[in-house]
Amino acid sequence: MKTAYELAMERLSKSSPATKLTAGQKKEIAELESKTAAKIAERELFLKGEITKAIDRDDRAAVEQLEQQLVSNRKSLRAELEERKEKVRQGGRGYSNELSR
Repeated sequence: MKTAYELAMERLSKSSPATKLTAGQKKEIAELESKTAAKIAERELFLKGEITKAIDRDDRAAVEQLEQQLVSNRKSLRAELEERKEKVRQGGRGYSNELSR
């Protein structure tokens, strides 16, 4: 007798079968992830420096705004990464060189 989990997994695999990625696709996805992580780290370093300056000035409004900007930047870069990874999975190019902008 199958568990509810096993039955759910069977239904899921029928509705959207898992696709096998080629070595090239895996490499491109890894490159996209690496570039995105670097871009996020770059933005974090810059904005955290700005946050420190705002704290030193005792500018709480600026600190709040910069923290929101940091969260927004992370979110948008990750969303962009997921879109590009999906393009790679679908067989297109993920435009990994565009992440270097």
